[in-house]
Amino acid sequence: MFLPILKVNAEDLPDRAVVCGDPGRAKLIAERMDDARELSFNREYRTFVGTYKGVRMAVVSHGVGCPGAAVCFEELIRGGVKTLIRVGTAGSYTADLPPGSLVVSTAAARTDGLTRQLVPEGFPAVADTELVMALYEQAKQAGDLVVRRGITVTLDVFFNGVVEFPHKLYKQSGALAVEMEVSALYAIASLRGARAAAILATDGYADADLAEVYDPYTDAVSKAVEAEMDIALRTLASIN
Repeated sequence: MFLPILKVNAEDLPDRAVVCGDPGRAKLIAERMDDARELSFNREYRTFVGTYKGVRMAVVSHGVGCPGAAVCFEELIRGGVKTLIRVGTAGSYTADLPPGSLVVSTAAARTDGLTRQLVPEGFPAVADTELVMALYEQAKQAGDLVVRRGITVTLDVFFNGVVEFPHKLYKQSGALAVEMEVSALYAIASLRGARAAAILATDGYADADLAEVYDPYTDAVSKAVEAEMDIALRTLASIN
């Protein structure tokens, strides 16, 4: 079966994949694998396959935002991928998670528009429990990085308009961080019978009371992003 958006043949895909927003980051992750080869690069969707610790897996970029990312997740699952781990970045809601920390998302608050058209209101976007715990255990071994697990928020908008961001509301509710794709990943995995989880490096503060000049290119953030790539690969290689 040919997957027309990713532009890959389903027969070339393994049953597990790391997904990330940035095509450049997909290449960096693939370079950590053995015998990695690029299958395609169409629009924001860049696909590699290879092996890591003897386990065959894919790395695929999905771009920014739920609608485009959902296309990637749907086609991967249709192509036979059963386990997906998202590697990404997020804005922290708390001083306990400074830039350069890691968050393993157990569930996502669905403030996006895409999942409202897929599942009923009130349907939760929840990660696979075993996959979350495997990611979390690997993350805790990643040296001196701050690591937390908990609920994250998926929001469509990045730059503020005249409508106030809901950051304060979700911070008060106990959410740890905000990003732009996890709810789509979790809802689609639930719908299609796959399992999914996400690990996110905090690259700044979303909370206005903590916010500084946004700079996602600091050494601390780079260190966390490098770490989460390895954590995701190790997790995929270690699970059944």
